[in-house]
Amino acid sequence: MDAKTILLLFSGLGLLLFSGKFLVESSVFIARRFHISTSIIGLTIVAFGTSAPELLVSIQAALQGYPDMAVGNVIGSNISNILLVLGITTIIFPIAVQRSSVIVDWPVMMIASLIMLGFLVDRHLSRLEGAIFVLFLLGYILFSLRQAKKTRTTGSDVTESGIYKTWWMALVVFLLSCGGLALGASLLVDNAARMAAFLGVSERVISISMVALGTSLPELATSIIAAFKRETDLSIGNILGSNLMNIISVLGITSLIKPIYTSPLVLTMDMPWVIGSAILLFLFMIPANRGKIVRIEGVLLFIAYIIYIYFIFIVE
Repeated sequence: MDAKTILLLFSGLGLLLFSGKFLVESSVFIARRFHISTSIIGLTIVAFGTSAPELLVSIQAALQGYPDMAVGNVIGSNISNILLVLGITTIIFPIAVQRSSVIVDWPVMMIASLIMLGFLVDRHLSRLEGAIFVLFLLGYILFSLRQAKKTRTTGSDVTESGIYKTWWMALVVFLLSCGGLALGASLLVDNAARMAAFLGVSERVISISMVALGTSLPELATSIIAAFKRETDLSIGNILGSNLMNIISVLGITSLIKPIYTSPLVLTMDMPWVIGSAILLFLFMIPANRGKIVRIEGVLLFIAYIIYIYFIFIVE
C-alpha cells in the first residue's frame, strides 16, 4: 500500500466531514429564509445532514460492490457512538441523563436495532425492508414534530452561519457540498478497499473500524468539546438520535437503491455488539435518582470498545 492510497483515503474523509458541515449550514440558512420552522429543520435537514457522510459512504459502497462496507459503516458507527464517543465524553465529565432519553430516545433506537437484526437474519437487506425503514423514518419524524408542538420546544440546537448573505449563495454552497460528499465517499470507499486488501482483512473490518470511526469524528469532536465546557446534557439524546438515523435512513435509503448482502460475521458477531452496547448504555441510564452516567461507567464503555475492535481483527 503506497502513500497515495493513504493520502486519498484521508482526503476523502476530510471531504466528507467538511462537506457535511457546510451542507447542514447552507440547508438551515435556506430553510430559514423560506420560513420553515426550527422543529422541522432540526428533525429533517439537520438530522439528514449529520447522517450524510454515512449515507453517501454506504450508497457508494453498495453501488461499487462492497456490501459489507455498506452495512459495516452503519454498525461500526453505532457501536463507536455509544462505546467510544459516550465513553470518552463521560470520562472527561459525567453526562446528565434526560428523562426523554430513557422513555423515548432509547426505546425507539432499540426497536430499530432489533428490526435491523431481524432483517439481517437472512444476511440480506431487500428493497422492501429498505422501504419499511423509510416508513419508520417518516413516522418518527411526524411523532417528533407532534411532541415538539406539545412541549412547545424549538426541537433543535440549530445554528445559522453568518457567512451567507443571500439564499442563492447558500444554494451554491449546498450544491458544492453535495458534490464534495459524493467525491469524498468515492475516495474513501475505493481506498479503504485497497487498504483492506493490503492488510489482508475484509472490507467489513476496515469499514467497522477505520471508516466508521472517521464518519463518527464529528460526534466525537462535538461531544469532547461539550464535555470540556460541561455542556453534556444533550449528548445522550444526540447520540441515540444519530444511531437511529443511521439505521432507518442510511440503511433504508441504501437498500432501496440497491439490495445489500452481508457477511455471516455481521449477524453472528457485530449485531450482538450493537444490541449489547445499547443494553449496557440503558443499564447505566436507568438509575433515575442519580440522573447521570459517571466516569467509571465511561471507562467501562471505552474498554468495551477496545475489546470489540480487538476481536474483529482476531476473528477475521
